[in-house]
Amino acid sequence: MSSGSDREGRDAKPRGTRRWTEKLLPHLDPELVEAGDTRNVVDGYRFWRQEAIVADLDGRRHGFHVAVENWQHDLNIGTMVRNANAFGAAAVHIVGRRRWNRRGAMVTDRYLHVHHHPELADLVAWAAGAGLPLLGIDNGAGAVPIESHDLPERCVLLFGQEGPGLSPEAVAACEVVLAITQFGSTRSVNAGVASGIAMHRWVCTHAL
Repeated sequence: MSSGSDREGRDAKPRGTRRWTEKLLPHLDPELVEAGDTRNVVDGYRFWRQEAIVADLDGRRHGFHVAVENWQHDLNIGTMVRNANAFGAAAVHIVGRRRWNRRGAMVTDRYLHVHHHPELADLVAWAAGAGLPLLGIDNGAGAVPIESHDLPERCVLLFGQEGPGLSPEAVAACEVVLAITQFGSTRSVNAGVASGIAMHRWVCTHAL
């Protein structure tokens, strides 16, 4: 784990509590205990080491993965990653460009498993090997309402980019494309918002 100024903006402090913390409560970070924890984590993980949080989450992550096409460096990807953390996704898969908007994720990606696939075919091959169907999330022609579709417990929710949505190749690779029903005048909702709705739909089906 890093220390000093790259520890989410906190300076390293004297380690007066390190000995008893490491011996009695090894999942806690002595520096956080002493200096305070300002990270974006729930109270149950306050003062925990980053690797301890990841290990604990690994024991209870859900069965869905989140994949995002990143051909144009979509700024919404950070929000999608943050949503994946919030809803307990098994992992996040970035398809296309390796660089993505980490600022929007608010460092929540540190507690996720994030994988990169240079091409869509790489993700398709990985999903097939893992026995996971690809479910596209888009409001294009022929999409099925997500509210009426039985989401499988193990799957990959594949999101396109703000504006163009899923690429034609992604649509062809998906078992089904699901749309979020809307009632207003706007053509679509923001991609980051759509990702949160879709993940919550999975959670309502399998985790609540």
